[in-house]
Amino acid sequence: MSEISDKAQESVEQAGGGHFTNIIAMLVALSATFMAICNVKDGNIVQGMMQAQANAVDTWSMYQSKSTKQHLAENMVDNLNLQRDLGVGLDAARLVKLEGKIKEYEAKVVKYEKDKAEAEKQARAFEKQYNDLNVHDDQFDAAEALLSVALAMYGISALTQKKWLLGVAVAFSVCGTILGLAGFLGWTIHPDWLAKILG
Repeated sequence: MSEISDKAQESVEQAGGGHFTNIIAMLVALSATFMAICNVKDGNIVQGMMQAQANAVDTWSMYQSKSTKQHLAENMVDNLNLQRDLGVGLDAARLVKLEGKIKEYEAKVVKYEKDKAEAEKQARAFEKQYNDLNVHDDQFDAAEALLSVALAMYGISALTQKKWLLGVAVAFSVCGTILGLAGFLGWTIHPDWLAKILG
């Protein structure tokens, strides 16, 4: 990012003074500043995405653990029911104890099912958080790409003194600024086509 900005600034300085060049210098400064601010915000978003992804993975692991425990408890209920139904060598005291164990494991099955539902809900919330942040990450990435092109074109405009080229550079800068603002303000503008190219 700073290399492009530096090259554009060099081109403006090489082009010398004049009203046209001064306008370009101002546009370079504004675009580079906004791009730097977007870059900082994008870095924070990427950190948030990494945390959301780690939380989702951890929560899905907890879900899997609860699922395994539930399966083991269900197997234990089946085994205990089979022992009770066969009734071999069971006196009244042992039967009461066996019934207690069956109820204990049935309660565990219910608890694990509830825990799994809660873990799934949390994991899906973390996945949604990741996806929501990813939209803004794409916006900032696209903004940086468009502003980088604009900065390069500003440098060429300063050297060639072509007004039409300045107009194209301004168009790239405006599009980049709109996408950067969308990232900051939570607008739903999502440059799918540009995200696919950059991705």
